[in-house]
Amino acid sequence: MKLTDIRDNKGARTRRMIVGRGIGSGKGKTCGRGGKGQTARSGVAINGFEGGQNPIYRRLPKRGFNNIHAAKVFELTFDKINVLLTNGLVKSGDVIDRNVLIQTGLMKKWYNAVSLIGTGTLTEKVSFEVTRATKSASAQVEKLGGKITIA
Repeated sequence: MKLTDIRDNKGARTRRMIVGRGIGSGKGKTCGRGGKGQTARSGVAINGFEGGQNPIYRRLPKRGFNNIHAAKVFELTFDKINVLLTNGLVKSGDVIDRNVLIQTGLMKKWYNAVSLIGTGTLTEKVSFEVTRATKSASAQVEKLGGKITIA
């Protein structure tokens, strides 16, 4: 094999269609734009227009809404913390906060807040710096000698 033998794959480079060059070219006269009218002109964008028929976005029912002001909250459970403890990513007695959760890969950066939820059982003493915590979660942490700081 030589450098002169190297070629692009078939169809990798195609020429741009040249329009308006006679009937025989297949794209003469109207240049593939059809007859007269609004869409034959340039600068026309009729997205979602269905020829006067009631468009699909008006035919389908709407339900609910998406609250753009809602805080994106990460739900931290004791099961997730136990996984960190068993894998050695967090040691017993450490303080778990937002930065630790991001560094260990448990939580994504785009979460605004961390909420501690009492799902599962905590196995070792750990302290927390979270945005909010449930009563059952706080009771379980304090029972093992840990501390919760609401930041």
